[in-house]
Amino acid sequence: MLVLVGSSSTGKTRACWEAVQPLAAHGWRLWHPHDPTRAEAALAELDRVAPCTVVWLNEAQHYLGRPQHGERIAAALHTLLTDPDRSPVLVVGTLWPDYANTYALVPPASGPDPHSRVRELLTGRTLTVPDAFDQEALEAATALAQGGDEFIEDALTRAQVHGRLTQDLAGAPELLRRYEQGTPPVRALLEAAMDARRLGVGLHLEQAFLIDAASDYFADQDYDQRAEDWAEAAFADLARPVHGKQAPLRRTAVRRVRRPGMAPVPAAGVVFRLADYLEQHGRATRRRKCPPGSFWDAAHTYLTDAGDLNNLAEAAYRRCRLQWAHHLRQRAADAGHPDALQALARLREEDRDLKGAEALYRRAADAGKNDALIALARLREEDRDLEGAEAFYRRAVDAGQAYALIALARLREQAGDREGAEALARQAIDAVVDPFALDRLARLREEAGDREGAEALARQAPDAGHPFALRSLAQIRMEAGDLEGAEALYRGAADAGNSDALAALAWIRMEVGDLEGAEALYRRAVKAGYPAALPELARIRKKMGDLGDSAALYRRAVDAGYPTALPELARIRKEAGDLAVSTAFYSGIGDARNTDALAVVARMREEAGDVEGAEALYRRVADAGGAYFLRMMGRMREEAGDLEAAEALYNRATEALYRRVDGIVNPSVLLVLARMREEAGDVEGAEALYRRAADIGDPFVLLLLAWMRVDSGDLEGAEAFAWRAADGGYADALLVLARMREEHGDLKGAEDLYRKIADAGCTLGTSKSRWPYGLDPDGSSTPGQPSNSNSR
Repeated sequence: MLVLVGSSSTGKTRACWEAVQPLAAHGWRLWHPHDPTRAEAALAELDRVAPCTVVWLNEAQHYLGRPQHGERIAAALHTLLTDPDRSPVLVVGTLWPDYANTYALVPPASGPDPHSRVRELLTGRTLTVPDAFDQEALEAATALAQGGDEFIEDALTRAQVHGRLTQDLAGAPELLRRYEQGTPPVRALLEAAMDARRLGVGLHLEQAFLIDAASDYFADQDYDQRAEDWAEAAFADLARPVHGKQAPLRRTAVRRVRRPGMAPVPAAGVVFRLADYLEQHGRATRRRKCPPGSFWDAAHTYLTDAGDLNNLAEAAYRRCRLQWAHHLRQRAADAGHPDALQALARLREEDRDLKGAEALYRRAADAGKNDALIALARLREEDRDLEGAEAFYRRAVDAGQAYALIALARLREQAGDREGAEALARQAIDAVVDPFALDRLARLREEAGDREGAEALARQAPDAGHPFALRSLAQIRMEAGDLEGAEALYRGAADAGNSDALAALAWIRMEVGDLEGAEALYRRAVKAGYPAALPELARIRKKMGDLGDSAALYRRAVDAGYPTALPELARIRKEAGDLAVSTAFYSGIGDARNTDALAVVARMREEAGDVEGAEALYRRVADAGGAYFLRMMGRMREEAGDLEAAEALYNRATEALYRRVDGIVNPSVLLVLARMREEAGDVEGAEALYRRAADIGDPFVLLLLAWMRVDSGDLEGAEAFAWRAADGGYADALLVLARMREEHGDLKGAEDLYRKIADAGCTLGTSKSRWPYGLDPDGSSTPGQPSNSNSR
């Protein structure tokens, strides 16, 4: 499988097509799923793909990005690629960078992960197509032009400098010119189409929707001067192709779904498709704009696809257009979209309309939203209908929501069916939903006062391959002060092979003063492969007065990857002799094993006031490529007032970081240098260093640059840096800047920025308190409305 990632008109599709041509001579087939929709066709037929098939997924976002189908298609493709009975197969596709970045983004641990299977599928299977030809490619194109290719010869007259040859051949510059220099009606229609596509409406845009949506895209004067046939003339203009190829906005046809037994589907009205290049241009240039009121009204009036309506509801919500979000979500729910139904159900639940919430959750579940079954079970539980709750949990399990097994086990336990609860907990373990299911069940019994039952269950857990329950129960007993009971359980866990339990047992022996018993247990833990016990064992030997054995154990801990044992080792050496002996001893360790040892001695020298000796040792570590220690030396020189030497050391640290093999550079040294320049009054030099750090990939640095611009009075420049930080993944940068403006007394500037943040659809944690009822499309605060129209 290979997916080419690149901007529009960079040659992705043509490259894939040329790559698969030789396979035809060897009997391979090409399959392009597209009817009735791309995603539906892929889901219906992927399990029937035979060997020697090329699966053609051009514009793969239409397969992998669909909310209802993307994860299932990714799973089916994974199955296809790993099934030896169906090999060889080849899956090729194309993606725009925006989509590829969206799928690759790992969400916060507490948030949903809508593209987990897609991310897994694409990992290691993408190749980036550059936007421009490099010099070698341009020379090859020039040779073709000299050989008589008139199209390439003509394109090179415009693309020789910037290298965007494929875009020129595809008509991209002319498409852009037609948009930028178009008449007001042409621009209004194109911008309405751009906004529709970037906010989640499908490829085919209805003519009636575009005409109505375009109204508020006109300036007042242009709106008053529109001719009666403005729309007809504009569509005719937009239909004219560029260089005989694609048109900016072309009329297209939608295939009708024809299947046995299906009711006739009314033919769609006249629909248009926006040129790919203009769509991508709109995504880039209009990403911070909120569509005007006519757009949302036209969408509510004309759009009928449940997915389109739900996507626009989400887009309106993110932009604080809460009234339109509510009405569009209602339309999506009426059309049967499961996400919209579930969102409305949550609203009803928040308003304590539990009957209405349950009805909507049921509809969402019937539409395939399986986690709505969990919500229904929870409502039944809250209503103390445990039988009803259990029924919904079982439906959820049958629908693939295996984590409902845990809730079922809890309900069976509460009902007194211990055998059933244990069986369900084991199912949860087998399904890799919760390896601690028996542990949780044992805790329930312990909390209910059934210590004997809890212990009996915990002792079964090792048989299931999870000795954690015994250890967990032991911790409960220990917290309750029952050291004897805890020790018995820890011994059971240790006998089941849990080396952590051996360490816990040793700690208990230490608590009761049994050093010999603790030592024996720590030695067992080390032997069982638990090196973390080595420092504890060394402490015991030191308490017993055996400094030699203690030092040897600390040394073993260092070798096992526990450099934190070095300070203890240093203390033993200090007790055994003077600092010079300690330094010589550690120098041997550092030369032979680990530069961390030299660092420990350097710190000892520094703490003892021997700055010269400490710096010499830091230099030895730094010479081995330790950028961190170059920084340490720079700090020492800085504290000594030698700023020139400090800056030289910081620069060396920067160079050391740039030499790292993996190419990942920590910009912290650049930040130190920038701070020094800033404190010395060299604002320009500081900003240049901050820019270098930002280029490495730290969006927070861009916020630092924004602060500098605020301090210098350049509010426009500050905002530009904050937007760059937000685009780079530091979404809170804009909020921080807005709050800074408030703190500086610039209340109007802060309010303007808050509205820009809302218009861009960025996360806005303060939106509900700032605009309780949301914003109108023109950006003004919406007057008070009923509660369920202003909340999600």
